[in-house]
Amino acid sequence: MVAVAFTVMCLIFGTTFLAIKIGVEAGMPPFLSAGLRFIIAGALMFAWMWMKGKVNMSLLWRKEMLLTGAGLTFGTFATLYWAEQYVSSGVGAILSATGPLMIMVMQTALLRQKTSARMIAGCLIGFAGVILVVLPGVSIGGNSLWLWGCIAVLVGEVCYSAGALYSKKVINQFKEASPVAINAVQMMYGGLLLSALSAVTESWNTTGLDWMPAVSSLIYLTVIGSMVGHSLFYWIMSRTNPLFPATWLYISPPIAVGLGAVLYNEHVSWITWIGVALIVSGLLAMNEKVMGWIKRGKRTTSLSPTSKSMVK
Repeated sequence: MVAVAFTVMCLIFGTTFLAIKIGVEAGMPPFLSAGLRFIIAGALMFAWMWMKGKVNMSLLWRKEMLLTGAGLTFGTFATLYWAEQYVSSGVGAILSATGPLMIMVMQTALLRQKTSARMIAGCLIGFAGVILVVLPGVSIGGNSLWLWGCIAVLVGEVCYSAGALYSKKVINQFKEASPVAINAVQMMYGGLLLSALSAVTESWNTTGLDWMPAVSSLIYLTVIGSMVGHSLFYWIMSRTNPLFPATWLYISPPIAVGLGAVLYNEHVSWITWIGVALIVSGLLAMNEKVMGWIKRGKRTTSLSPTSKSMVK
């Protein structure tokens, strides 16, 4: 079941980058679009869990939910939605693939785990890939907003990595609560923060809004991307560890780049493809055991000594 859930999650998340791009280019304010997506998804999921008697209302008032939402949802998607005004969905997906790398670095720094030569080599290879992804826009376009968009995605991945590590602690702390309920509450908090940011930075004028792609993007991201995809992410994390579900980012760049090129006519240079290969190769070099689990569908023990050895 872990292998099946992981496969479905990868396919869903590989398409969300293009869906975000479509909504933003349809004229939807990026922070408002992200906020509505997560508020609606979180509220619907929480209401469903509450009607089934599987969640306590007190979960809504826990500061841990706010902190998780600030990292996993607000920090990650505020930067990504803003960045996709200036970078392609493929580049957004490629740079987002640095998430597992950052999780490994944080685990090493915060949990005092040993850093092997293989991990250092993988980190350097992945960093070289990021440089190659960013290089065409810097050398050819010279567009400062494009560069800031790339930086914003990387900042968002720092938030994502911190949120993923913290959310594992929260799941262990609230063992009586369903991971789906925890995900719903953190999404609502993240959505509220995104909406508050939108209120002070964006105009909510609907003039010039292309309604069909904007609404379609919002519905797809809310139902498929958030309600299904993020619930699978939390479900897998509750049965494995913070790093394993984040490895969907190994697979998303080729999916996102391919969809962007075929359906949205996004230009992809050969340098970008080399960057994709280096990022994925660097991540795999740092953690071959993760890919072995994906292939075999093998379950791991949450934060046990065995699972912690995966970063070695």
